[in-house]
This record gives sequence, C-alpha cells and structure tokens, in this order.
Amino acid sequence: MPPPGRLALTAIVAIVLTGGAATVPSRAASEITVEGLLKDGWEIAGYASNFEGRSLILFKHKDKTHLAQCSVLYDVTRSNRVVTNCYEVR
Repeated sequence: MPPPGRLALTAIVAIVLTGGAATVPSRAASEITVEGLLKDGWEIAGYASNFEGRSLILFKHKDKTHLAQCSVLYDVTRSNRVVTNCYEVR
C-alpha cells in the first residue's frame, strides 16, 4: 500500500483532472493547466495542502530551468467546485 501522503496527492490530482480546471493566461498568452503540464512531461515536484480545501502543486521539467505551480481550490459551495490557477515560476 502506498504511503498516506502519496494517496492524498493522487486524490488531489484526480479531483483536479476530473473536475476541470479554470486557467489563467501566462505571460506568453497561452493557457497553462494541470492536464497540459502532465501531458507535456512535467512531473510533480512538491505538494502542500491545508484544511480549507486549498492546495499547491509544484511541477518540474527535466529540460527546463524554471518551475510551474498550480494553486487548487476545492469548494463545495461553488457551482464550479474546482478552481485552478497555474503559472510558471521563473
């Protein structure tokens, strides 16, 4: 059985991927999403969560010198329950 932290990370990524993601444009005017990062070969480098349903996921890519970060909010009181904001950290 995987460690508990690994299960929590897998659950959050599954929620983000199945719940859809709102995106914001980066400086290059392209949309960055969790799905897009994973498809482009980015790997999860870090994860932090708190009790309010907010999470931060940090991504790294072996061919890039910068990181990408996604802020994820899961709120059952909203009609769009998953709100995601992804951007590159340079």
